[in-house]
Amino acid sequence: MTGMAKTTGSAGSTRNWTFLTNHGHVLLAIARNPTARLRDVAEEVGVTERAAQAIVADLESGGYLRRTRVGRRNEYTIDPSGHFRHPAEADRQVGDLLALFTPGHADQDA
Repeated sequence: MTGMAKTTGSAGSTRNWTFLTNHGHVLLAIARNPTARLRDVAEEVGVTERAAQAIVADLESGGYLRRTRVGRRNEYTIDPSGHFRHPAEADRQVGDLLALFTPGHADQDA
């Protein structure tokens, strides 16, 4: 992952951080390509394939996406009406995030 923000701590250590979590990055990667292999999603996000699988399982159990088997591949459908989990954003739907980062997604049916 390039262009990651870095913060230098008081002890001189450098930490990388981003505004979105890996869950958010995986959701956006799947929104951009609903038939992507998890190997490709993991590479795009910068996590292991096993981590991507766990994140997809979290998103699926949380009702944010649905996995459908199509031949030997999976196809994912995102529910944009799901609400953010943190109390500070709980009044907003994930569709707002998708619309911001995936042009044309707001016009698609979930």
